[in-house]
Amino acid sequence: MKPFFNRFALLVLLCSSGILRAQQQPDASSYTFSVMQAVDFALQHQPSVKNAQLDQQAATNKVREVVGIALPQINGSGQIQDFLEIPTSFIPAEVFGGQPGTFIPVQFGTKYNATVGVSASQLLFSGEWFLGVKGAKIYQELAQKNTVRTQLETASEVKKAYYSTLVNAERKKLVEANVAMIKRLMDDTRALNQNGFVEQIDVDRVTVAYNNILIEQQNINRLLDLSLVLLKYQMGMEQTATLTLTDDLKSLNLDMPVPQNGPFNYANRIEYQLLDLQLRGSRLQMRANRIGYLPTAALFGSAQYQAQRTKFDIFENKPWYPIVVVGLQVNVPIFDGLQRHYRIQQSRVSIAKAENDMFMIRQTIDLQMAIARANLINSASSINTRQSNVDLAQRVYDVAKKKYEAGVGSNLEVLNAETALKEAQTNYFSALYDAVVAKVEYEKATGTLTFK
Repeated sequence: MKPFFNRFALLVLLCSSGILRAQQQPDASSYTFSVMQAVDFALQHQPSVKNAQLDQQAATNKVREVVGIALPQINGSGQIQDFLEIPTSFIPAEVFGGQPGTFIPVQFGTKYNATVGVSASQLLFSGEWFLGVKGAKIYQELAQKNTVRTQLETASEVKKAYYSTLVNAERKKLVEANVAMIKRLMDDTRALNQNGFVEQIDVDRVTVAYNNILIEQQNINRLLDLSLVLLKYQMGMEQTATLTLTDDLKSLNLDMPVPQNGPFNYANRIEYQLLDLQLRGSRLQMRANRIGYLPTAALFGSAQYQAQRTKFDIFENKPWYPIVVVGLQVNVPIFDGLQRHYRIQQSRVSIAKAENDMFMIRQTIDLQMAIARANLINSASSINTRQSNVDLAQRVYDVAKKKYEAGVGSNLEVLNAETALKEAQTNYFSALYDAVVAKVEYEKATGTLTFK
């Protein structure tokens, strides 16, 4: 099997389980897409993109939740009590003329008590809350950046699958042309054999070549079907839908982009942006731990009405007695067993690790750009060489066929030329596929890959 087929088939097989599940859902839709239209469709239907957007919504709600802590907190309450045994209290016996130092047990209260009321509190000052709001906003920004990263990854995979499908479509056209070419050679050879100009072995040779290229044609047809299956999978499209591609490989620009002036801006990479946000979050966490040593203050108040009855007539028109309380609560941290101190130390470790990660991602980006640039240059130059080989192999085949038709050559020479032509074509398409992948990887490495 050709190297190109092996690489692509393996990629398809890795996605087979998800593809089979998708095939179980019928859909008679029909689509005609350019590569950017395919990317747009994927950004709307790919489950991973949808989940990232849901995470972003959850992060927005988390920010609102944290902000809500500083808003007034109001609660209503209601309670009915039936004292099966009224609580007993002790009073000095001498109040009633009894022996000093002794106590008389008495029961105070009523059998039925009811209370309804409302309570409210308002946070006045909390340093941790102010930093908590900032931390929640960083969390929200992380979710937004993660959505962008997921969209970029989706766009990358869709572009690769789209152009791979175009490559296989071109391979299919060439194989069909080769089938027709070998078919004509086989028919001509049989006619010459019937007229006694060539031996049966010549017919057998070309028949074997024809059967082999028919098998190759079947493989290419299946490979094209699989590439469409993979493209639909990457797009989040139902496998039963009909998909027609409108772009062609001629529109693909594989030239090297103009190098940027000055040092590379690492912030162009979404991965760098995510790590930078994590570093900011770690620093903010340490500030929150430090500011936790400051006091917190809050206002509180409650208003209640209470009813006390000897009979269960709470809902009758009888008096209820008010209870109203307002106050200020201040909490001053004094000693927490050094817990906060060690949380600060943990934050220092997290910051150090995040800074190391930032250094590592810069080195990784440099390496990825160097590799992607080299691969793109090699692939672009290889395409030109492979195309020249195809043209040369085609001329060799044409000459060999003309010599054979003129009776000064053998069909073995023609078949050898045809084999060389097929190998040159296979190498060309393998190089073209590698160039497509290299182009997308270079855009990812330099942060220039877009999905709009």
